[in-house]
Amino acid sequence: MEQVITMSEAAALQVKDMMKEAEEENAFLRVAVKGGGCSGLSYGMGFEHDVASDDREEQHHGIRVLVKAEDADILRGTQIDYKQSLMGGGFTIENPNAIASCGCGSSFTTATKKGTPENC
Repeated sequence: MEQVITMSEAAALQVKDMMKEAEEENAFLRVAVKGGGCSGLSYGMGFEHDVASDDREEQHHGIRVLVKAEDADILRGTQIDYKQSLMGGGFTIENPNAIASCGCGSSFTTATKKGTPENC
């Protein structure tokens, strides 16, 4: 089955560190889309232990990733990376399906799903 997302090794290492710190080494990383944000949709990531019947499970550099089937089309082709700079570090998400995004980089809209924008 085709992978929905790709994750860089740097992002996977950061997730592993976060899992260890939170004592969640056996968890999955959930990558999701939810309504809200400046542009109507926003990304979500968190640790989860249960796999739902509509989840797609992927492996990226040793990280077990879950994506809900309803989010798969919106996230298809998305690249997750982790960048470190003098001002700190953070995850970057490049989604080829996003047609507009806000300055924060975590809110977006697609041609087929717009969501309901909120004030940032």
